[in-house]
Amino acid sequence: MSNGNLNARHTARMARKKAHIDASIEKANQEKGLLLVLTGNGKGKSSSAFGMVARALGYGMKVGVAQFIKGRSDTGEEAFFSKQANVEWHVLGEGFTWDTQDRERDIATAQAGWEITKNMLKNPDIGLVVLDELTYTLKYGYLDTDQILDDIAARPPMQHVVVTGRGAPDELIALADTVSEIMDIKHAYRAGIKAQPGIDL
Repeated sequence: MSNGNLNARHTARMARKKAHIDASIEKANQEKGLLLVLTGNGKGKSSSAFGMVARALGYGMKVGVAQFIKGRSDTGEEAFFSKQANVEWHVLGEGFTWDTQDRERDIATAQAGWEITKNMLKNPDIGLVVLDELTYTLKYGYLDTDQILDDIAARPPMQHVVVTGRGAPDELIALADTVSEIMDIKHAYRAGIKAQPGIDL
C-alpha cells in the first residue's frame, strides 16, 4: 500500500476516533466530588495519590492528607507537602501491624486517627482528601467499614477523596466513582535492592 493510501486511512481512522471521543466528552457534563480508590499489589498507589495532591495544589485547592498505618514522619512526600500553605497533613499510624504486633493498640490508634480525619471530611474548604493506606484498617477490622463509608459519603458535595491501599473491600469499590488496580509485575526489592530516597519503593 502506498504512503498516500496509508496516510488517508490513518486520517479517516483518527477522524472517527476524534468524533467518538468528542461525543463521550460532551456526555460527561456532570460535576461532583469524586471518590477514587487506588488498590492492588503493585507499587505506586500512594505515589499516584500524591501526584493528585500536587495537581490540586497547582489549581489553588486546599488539600488534606491522612496517612494510616505508616508511622514514619520522615518521608519525602511529607517533607515537601507539609510545608505547603494549603496542606493539612496527619501521620496517624504507628507502623505496620507486623511492627507493632499489638492489635488493641492498632485499633485505638486507627480510631483516634479517624476522628481527626472526619474533621477534614466535614470541611468544605478542603477540595481533596487523601486517605493513604486506609484499606488496611478496614481489612484488619480496626475501623468499621460501614461507618467509614457513611462518613465519606456525607462529605461536602464537591470534595474529592482518594483512598489507597491493598485489598480494597467490595463495599468501598462499590461506592467509588473510579477504581484503579495496580499490578505487581516486577519489583527491585525481590532482587535485593532496598528502597532509596526519591523513589522510596
